[in-house]
Amino acid sequence: MLVYIRESDKEKIVCNVDEKDIAEHVRTRLKKEQEEKEDKRRYKAQAHLYTIIKVARDEDLSEQIGRDIYFDLVDHDKVRSFRIQKQMPFNVFKEEVSKELGIPVQFQRYWIWAKRQNHTYRPNRPLTPLEESQSVGQLREVASKIHNAELKLFLEIELGLDLRPIAPPEKTKEDILLFFKLYDPAKEEIRYVGRLFVKSAGKPIENLSKLNEMAGFSPDDEIELFEEIKFEPCVMCEHLDKRTSFRLSQIEDGDIICFQKSPPVDSEEQYRYPDVPSFLEYVQNRQIVRFRSLERPKEDDFCLELSKINTYDEVVERVAQQLGLDDPSKIRLTSHNCYSQQPKPQSVKYRGVEHLSDMLIHYNQTSDILYYEVLDIPLPELQGLKNLKVAFHHATKDEVVIHNIRLPKQSTVGDVINELKTKVELSRPDAELRLLEVFYHKIYKIFPPTEKIENINDQYWTLRAEEIPEEEKSLGPHDRLIHVYHFTKDTAQNQMQVQNFGEPFFLVIHEGETLAEIKVRIQKKLHVPDEEFSKWKFAFLSLGRPEYLQDSDIVSSRFQRRDVYGAWEQYLGLEHADTTPKRAYTANQNRHAFEKPVKIYN
Repeated sequence: MLVYIRESDKEKIVCNVDEKDIAEHVRTRLKKEQEEKEDKRRYKAQAHLYTIIKVARDEDLSEQIGRDIYFDLVDHDKVRSFRIQKQMPFNVFKEEVSKELGIPVQFQRYWIWAKRQNHTYRPNRPLTPLEESQSVGQLREVASKIHNAELKLFLEIELGLDLRPIAPPEKTKEDILLFFKLYDPAKEEIRYVGRLFVKSAGKPIENLSKLNEMAGFSPDDEIELFEEIKFEPCVMCEHLDKRTSFRLSQIEDGDIICFQKSPPVDSEEQYRYPDVPSFLEYVQNRQIVRFRSLERPKEDDFCLELSKINTYDEVVERVAQQLGLDDPSKIRLTSHNCYSQQPKPQSVKYRGVEHLSDMLIHYNQTSDILYYEVLDIPLPELQGLKNLKVAFHHATKDEVVIHNIRLPKQSTVGDVINELKTKVELSRPDAELRLLEVFYHKIYKIFPPTEKIENINDQYWTLRAEEIPEEEKSLGPHDRLIHVYHFTKDTAQNQMQVQNFGEPFFLVIHEGETLAEIKVRIQKKLHVPDEEFSKWKFAFLSLGRPEYLQDSDIVSSRFQRRDVYGAWEQYLGLEHADTTPKRAYTANQNRHAFEKPVKIYN
């Protein structure tokens, strides 16, 4: 920034600044920022002297299970954490916990968490008296293989009848610590209800009254037990035999038992998820999908809660229900491209994927967006058809009409022309049509009537249908059918480039015919006013290089070469300004062929 000052004020402005010259609120803010910066520096410099201890309690399990998490026991990122010096004895840390949480040291018992082979995370064993006498740093080393820089513990607290902490019960090798979740199929809710020590040789049936009490059920209510084993890569939750000992069922410390009231016989119809395994399967696979109309790919139309393992039929059925459509087979879905944030070019084929998850995956990314269309015929029937978008150019009217032609894939170009004849207005009843392939304002191909339509692509090339002029049907031995294109010259980076535009067309030229004679026919064909046509230039172009013609030049002599790759690479060029579609014409003025209005009919 450039600042001008008076020379007489220089001593006042360009001078040393004292602290008293800075506003008090600015000084306060700068001081606070400096202190925060210093705290961060000190924290980083002393990080190697400290460790983080994360302590989970029953309160955390109750708050999280059924709300934030459904599997395992706790999200350690949401439990109480302590930043403790590594040299601090663990017993001193227990005193810190006592001050923070109000739990006397003698009533605290800590368990180390362990990551199991099936990727679940459970309390594994209580700390030994020897371990508790060590420093925090030494104790962290015991669990370093599992927890890295953090020490994660479960704090077991026993409450007496007055709900005050009491000493934890003595644990023997026979005692197993189990955690219990209660499932309510009517509410589709699961919650943590507590933990129990059971005997390894004991049987679940011996603890049913206690579980009923924890759940608030009557003592004699029938309940079903399930062991939550794992949830990755798929849910495993198995029924637990109430009359088999915990040892024989391979139940150990930290295991999770889910239970519910024994479902009635008709519960399959009464509840969506009648038991714990079906509910956990639902939770693991549920997916909110945003559906968008393919015509409005940026706008969410509606959202549906689906399951990743829903079949193709189940997905389209839910979409049809949402749209009030009786026939789900008329729904066509298209997946989302996560990189371009656009619909994929190809739609999902009818029953072409097994599950919803297959529709949402894009390379290594998963989307939550699907696009839909409502078809006029069932998708299986449509997939047996080929849809072509054909632009019909009327012989006498200055307009282009887009028609969608839908025929069986084994049909030919001749079938397309016959179908088109039933849809368009011809200049005379016996008029013949042809189908052209147009790309970047050049004609690349005249389709033979016998060509199959299955491999014709209308996504990148324009398919143009037009009447065959009478003069082309009676070509003499020395007549030539040439390509005529509109063009302008564009000078970019000191290089001249030819830019084609507008509608290309064919023209019959006769032997010995001069450019002046041909110009008359072109002006009549395109309905160009004299004043404008006088500004046009005409050139023979081969491989993009123009050779300008004079009125007296014999045009047919330029089209004798055969050493070109394609007929579209040598043509008669009409050089003039590209005015499409900026000009507004009055009622008595005709539009040029390259400025035809477009109408679209489905």
